[in-house]
Amino acid sequence: MNRYLLEIGVEELPSRFVNLAMEQIREKIEKSLSENDLKYDSLEVYATPRRLSLYINGIFDRQDDINKEVKGPSVKISFDEDGNPTKPLEGFMKSQNISLKDLEQREVKGNKYVFAIIKKRGLDAKEVLKNIIPDMIYHINLPRNMKWGGKNIKFPRPIRWIVSILNDEVVEFPFEGIPVSNITRGHRFLGSDNIVIDNVDNYAKLLEENFVILDQNRREEIIRFESKKIARSLGGEIKENKDLLEELVYIVEYPTPIKGTIKKEFLILPKEVITTTMIDHLRYTPIYDDKGELLPYFITIRNGNHDYEDIVIKGNEKVLGARLSDAKFFYEEDISKPLEDYVDALSGVNFLDKLGNMREKEERNEAIALEIGKNLEVADETLESLKRTAYLSKADLTTHMVVEFTELQGIMGSIYAKLSGEKDIVNSAIYEQYLPRFKGDDLPKTTVGSIYSIADKIDTISGLFAIDKVPTGSLDPFGLRRSAIGLINIIRNNNWELNLDSILSQALYEYVNKMGLTLNYEAVMKNLKEFFKQRIKVMLEDLDYRYDVIDAILESEDKIHIIFKKAPQVDKWFKENDRSKFVDSFERIYNLTSKVSEFKEVDAELFKEDAEKKLFSQIENIKAELEAYNNANKFYDYLNLCDSLTPYIDEFFDKVMVMDKDTSIRDNRLALINRVENVVSRIFAIEKIVLD
Repeated sequence: MNRYLLEIGVEELPSRFVNLAMEQIREKIEKSLSENDLKYDSLEVYATPRRLSLYINGIFDRQDDINKEVKGPSVKISFDEDGNPTKPLEGFMKSQNISLKDLEQREVKGNKYVFAIIKKRGLDAKEVLKNIIPDMIYHINLPRNMKWGGKNIKFPRPIRWIVSILNDEVVEFPFEGIPVSNITRGHRFLGSDNIVIDNVDNYAKLLEENFVILDQNRREEIIRFESKKIARSLGGEIKENKDLLEELVYIVEYPTPIKGTIKKEFLILPKEVITTTMIDHLRYTPIYDDKGELLPYFITIRNGNHDYEDIVIKGNEKVLGARLSDAKFFYEEDISKPLEDYVDALSGVNFLDKLGNMREKEERNEAIALEIGKNLEVADETLESLKRTAYLSKADLTTHMVVEFTELQGIMGSIYAKLSGEKDIVNSAIYEQYLPRFKGDDLPKTTVGSIYSIADKIDTISGLFAIDKVPTGSLDPFGLRRSAIGLINIIRNNNWELNLDSILSQALYEYVNKMGLTLNYEAVMKNLKEFFKQRIKVMLEDLDYRYDVIDAILESEDKIHIIFKKAPQVDKWFKENDRSKFVDSFERIYNLTSKVSEFKEVDAELFKEDAEKKLFSQIENIKAELEAYNNANKFYDYLNLCDSLTPYIDEFFDKVMVMDKDTSIRDNRLALINRVENVVSRIFAIEKIVLD
């Protein structure tokens, strides 16, 4: 079996770029091999900090030979009076990559046409690879691509060498003076920098002999297994942290987990301070006991073997000790006064240009939170807790600890509030205001925390929209989409019936009347509503609901918690049976009623035909049951009952002339079918449903 190997040797890549690079390599090679008709069995893509590697397994020796005939334009329009090719013929030849000598004229049904006779021997695999591999490397598009050493290629880090081998033969190609050969490099400190690969099949083995484990999945398993083993030996356990694990996998080539010790003097610090220092700053893994309490140990991943392990451990312990010593100083300074004493300093902390300082943001958040609280009719005690939460919510931003460790905002505020004797509900809400921080993160558990988190996010989103700092395309520097989705999930989780329009209006009011911000209220509100609508749409699409069902519900419903109750039921109702008769019937009604601006009350005394009497009677018969289903959010059952109207609607249109000459009869019939249409429109907009 033929096997091709590509290795792109680089200076250490940032770990966050590696997965994206591997995805692009796979996608681009799959596309190039397909476009070049070069068959293969499978692809394997691997990466370490210093290399991106690709195997093409079972690659064919050459492309298939091409032997085909393609019909072109008629002879009549292919040549001018002098026998020269016309533009239609030139375009045809260009599209087929041929010249005049490759053409024949043939008669088809009495007319002569030009035919391209294409015979082409397939290229050798090596020749194809020489073209597609350098092109692929040039088109790897990673964040912060830049030029290095006067070369034209852009890459996040300099490319130092390239390995390109088919079985045991080098596939050379020019690449800006960078060596392309069968020579790779091992571990930066433990391995050789001149490893000759005699055959592709020996590549991974040669690397491992030089302290490089090529397969990222193996490195991950080593880190996970050995770390758990160390933790168990100490009577503890580690908590799975996918982000940390992925980063560790891509910053080492030869992982060796080793244990370090935390000095007891630092264990007085809040657990969050110690773990943040270890995980976010030093990439250490904390060890916990079975109650979730921190043990005085950590695990660090060495990029190498066990040689001189004691020296490495001492070095890591020294680094951690220095960090925690600073943290201990900051903590002791911060708790020397209550949290509320830090509030005034927020006036000197800028929120965003044109949107005031953090103290002003607290005040706006309070007004929005109280509006939400009143909307939800919460107790007076909850409103008081919201006020206190708002007053203290951002105070920790001026503490020494949060200035140094910004990722601890909210966490330290909650801890300092507790030490200051604040109520537990306030302490929790200060922390919960930032939840959820990322996809899959916890939602606030308390009512106060949930309301204040919504208020904080609404204020930020509304303010940025007011100054036209809106997300565009893939750019969302302030994370507004994430904040909006978090806000929506909080409302869903609490099953709250919130009027989003009134909350957004309150937020804009705060900016205009208290901050003096000038804005086009109607335009900003319109953009905000559409922004939230699109976020809900994306969330529903991710749940694989029909796009037309989503559009139909969003057109008729603005209560977030109800939208997410309707969607699965309406989607199921449409997917399980053919609903074409239902849709056709109600669309006929919509097509008439949508042209009428005002309707009168239905008067049963004006009915002349049995069909209109039957339709009215059926609506009356099911009215109470429909109302009960709607109030219980049983929309699937509601639609089944609506469907009972379909035969009555069909009979109505078959036997009744809606646009009667008598205006009173006509208006009454329009009022009747409008009442029928309203039965469905309270669930979704029928005009948005698309039939296959």
